[in-house]
Amino acid sequence: MKCRFCHSPLHDVFLDLGSAPPSNAFLRAEDLDAPEAWYPLKLHACGHCHLVQVDEVQRHDALFSGDYVYFSSYSRSWLEHAARYVEHAAERLRLGPQSQVVEIASNDGYLLQYVKARNIPCVGIEPTASTAAAARERGIETMEQFFGQRFAGEFVASRGKADLAIANNVLAHVPGINDFVAGLSIILAPQGTITIEFPHLMQLLAQRQFDTVYHEHFSYLSLHTVRRILAAHGLRIWDVEQLGTHGGSLRLWACHREASHPETPAVAALLEEERAAGMLDPSRYRGFQPLADAIKNDFLAFLLDCKREGKLVAGYGAAAKGDTLLDCAGVRPGLLGYVVDASPHGQGGYLPGSRIPVVAETRIRETRPDFVVILPWNLREEITSQLAYIGEWGGKFVTAVPQLEVS
Repeated sequence: MKCRFCHSPLHDVFLDLGSAPPSNAFLRAEDLDAPEAWYPLKLHACGHCHLVQVDEVQRHDALFSGDYVYFSSYSRSWLEHAARYVEHAAERLRLGPQSQVVEIASNDGYLLQYVKARNIPCVGIEPTASTAAAARERGIETMEQFFGQRFAGEFVASRGKADLAIANNVLAHVPGINDFVAGLSIILAPQGTITIEFPHLMQLLAQRQFDTVYHEHFSYLSLHTVRRILAAHGLRIWDVEQLGTHGGSLRLWACHREASHPETPAVAALLEEERAAGMLDPSRYRGFQPLADAIKNDFLAFLLDCKREGKLVAGYGAAAKGDTLLDCAGVRPGLLGYVVDASPHGQGGYLPGSRIPVVAETRIRETRPDFVVILPWNLREEITSQLAYIGEWGGKFVTAVPQLEVS
């Protein structure tokens, strides 16, 4: 196996989670009597460019298929994050009716709805038919395509270049990272800006966020590595922000190498912070396996204790990170009775691997669980506020990452 960016041979295993089904491959009732495909889930760290990556064991067009079930608009906090971003970007870049905004991986229009509300011309590029259809219902023009050099060239020929190209929470999801970034360079206007958001690898290491590893996340990124990838395609970073989303993310502001945007001191400061944290030292990427194993084992021991004591445990949030935790720990419906999800697109189905049923929130009041495990721990504040009523019967919340906590 070779690095998907620099093509160096990969020797160092960062994390081996055995095998798992694709995290968004929800099952229907009629699927439960059929075999289910599981694929290796192993991360390697490149000793040359420090890109942490999983192999493309299943084609990306199968992972991001027409019946994709992740719709961004069902998280209140995520909508608030998108609205703040649009306000910030529009003011900072002086976007208006004369501008063109293009979002790659625009999902159900959760973000572009705020661009459209400002009367800024915009278009979304989204490969999954289910979310693209939802965006069009919002009145968001959406092109149903995977993004890369070929598509970027076709887009520019017919629509012109983007003053703002938004690639938030997508760079980690593309197997052909060079083709994708080359496409960004093609679609970007000479003085335009690209914003890129992604979970920060430094925080994954520090907070032991092993459950953010799944097949749809092909790459795990640091500022140093992304800077190198962008530079290979004639792009440079002119600012960086550290965000609280996904347990610690970065937002990069990038442009063409020759563009006039001055680089802010934040870029050099974070590069130095990563260097001090050992992100350029190959040894930093070793020794993560036992930390992940300890989290998995502690969570499984908690569920087994609850089972012995006759306690009812439910889950909240049919998120990909929850699938990783449940599948790696070997959890089945006998230990976690059901998982609630706000999106109707997952309700009535079953989680891949664990085959735990996904239900509406009304089930919580009906069954009054002793514990609710918050699987998307990055939304803990939102979920605990929403489900505060479990305290009426003494119910408690549980998170497993970075360590088991019951509150």
